[in-house]
Amino acid sequence: MSDDTYTPPRVWKWDKENGGAFASINRPIAGSTHDKDLPVGKHPLQLYSLATPNGVKVTVMLEELLEKGHREAEYDAWLINIQNGDQFGSGFVDVNPNSKIPALMDHSVTPPRRVFESGSILLYLAERFGEFLPSDPAVRTETLNWLFWQMGSAPMLGGGFGHFYAYAPEKYQYPIDRYTMEIKRQLDVLDRRLADNAYLAGSEYTIADMAVWPWYGALVTNKVYEAAEFIEAHTYTNVLRWTHQIAERPAVKRGRMVNRAWGEPSSQLLERHDASDFELKTVDKLQGQGASE
Repeated sequence: MSDDTYTPPRVWKWDKENGGAFASINRPIAGSTHDKDLPVGKHPLQLYSLATPNGVKVTVMLEELLEKGHREAEYDAWLINIQNGDQFGSGFVDVNPNSKIPALMDHSVTPPRRVFESGSILLYLAERFGEFLPSDPAVRTETLNWLFWQMGSAPMLGGGFGHFYAYAPEKYQYPIDRYTMEIKRQLDVLDRRLADNAYLAGSEYTIADMAVWPWYGALVTNKVYEAAEFIEAHTYTNVLRWTHQIAERPAVKRGRMVNRAWGEPSSQLLERHDASDFELKTVDKLQGQGASE
């Protein structure tokens, strides 16, 4: 037993200085911290998000719907900077009382309808537009199996492995070993499924893939946590095949850019209001416009 073994007190107290990434925005109470209305654009669908894995799920879905010709899926995407605490503004809390991105408002109905939690948004859009959720009962059920698998599994990856391996102020072997074991088990689950199936629900690309890919595809290609070597990502060959296959889809390439506020300036589209924004309003283009003024 190490000398720094922790003995929990009888009653836990919130220590605001507990350190680690996101320490300044995490808190044990809900509700807003400041008054701030949300902007509303010209389209019925208003998305408030950030290009984290959870946010990318929804922007990929919306871009896939547009790729299929659903003009009613046009949307405005507004940046919610979680490092700045935008998710605790009163307007955002009204849309998502859980203060997590992404959150969607559908103004095509009266009164406007809020949809929060990424899995709920994917299911809502799939049912509304009749896409990416197969009608065959067996395949639909398999799609939902994997959609909800992601809902239950990703917290072990993000809040578990990602936190203790990449974000915690100090590294400890026990939690890193514990969560590494679990995410390698999850990757093995995916790898076995994808050994005999092009996509998670079978032969069709569905909302299950859109939910799982931003998390596990990014993990095995070293785009989150820089842990690909540590977890021997190269051994999950079927996951890698599936990851690269999805990454080549035009709608996926666009969806990854929306509400992205890091990386290469050409990959960042802070807000999205029109299809032309991908060509005209990425950060590198806006910086170029500013330099010429």
